[in-house]
Amino acid sequence: MVNIDVGRLNKLERAIHDTVMREAKQDGILRITEAARLCGVSPSKISKFVNKLGFKNYKSYLDFICGKDQVEKKEAAELVRLKESLENFDMAVVDTFFALLNRYDRVILFGYGPSLICAQYFEYKLKVITQKFVMAVNEENTVKTLLNKETLLVVFSTTGRFRSFSELCSYAREKNSGCVLIAEEYNTELLNDHDNIIFLTKSFQKNSLAPYEKSRALFFIFIEVVLQQFIDLRSDDRKP
Repeated sequence: MVNIDVGRLNKLERAIHDTVMREAKQDGILRITEAARLCGVSPSKISKFVNKLGFKNYKSYLDFICGKDQVEKKEAAELVRLKESLENFDMAVVDTFFALLNRYDRVILFGYGPSLICAQYFEYKLKVITQKFVMAVNEENTVKTLLNKETLLVVFSTTGRFRSFSELCSYAREKNSGCVLIAEEYNTELLNDHDNIIFLTKSFQKNSLAPYEKSRALFFIFIEVVLQQFIDLRSDDRKP
């Protein structure tokens, strides 16, 4: 799993990110010295920036935004895809998402089709084990009426291609709401429109499948691990 939260960056770091993304996607190759020149900073500043985003070095960051890290882009059988994804499961991403959920008393879960079913399941379990206001929704206008500074919007999308969520997430930011997109497939094009994304895998399902036909198995696995964090926290609170 990979979590890119551009919202944590300061103004200069955000400018670096935007510049590198734009130039790298045009040329395909962008050396760190050239990136530093374009951004008006030193190469060491670029290195510190990519480390802050969670990458071990500039090359891994560049591979990520250029989509070169998609080693599982082959049309793997579903069990193989799940096995590879679980082998690379990053609990740090779960911890980050869990901390984000804990900062808000109101949580709106949004998705279309089968992704909505995942959101509804998450809604039910969160209501049982927390005191939060939680609602699963598939109507954008309804979401907009519920957003405020005390609300976190969580969008579930398998591919990010069925429909754009950029306008909805922009509206959430205008309302000072938190917003995170959880994507099952490794569609780095989503970085163009979203500041905070969790990619659950570095793989793709078969291109021949329509979005509603694709598996949501990793959504449920991720949800269950997050829910276990809440259950463990509740158990700790009950200890004498």
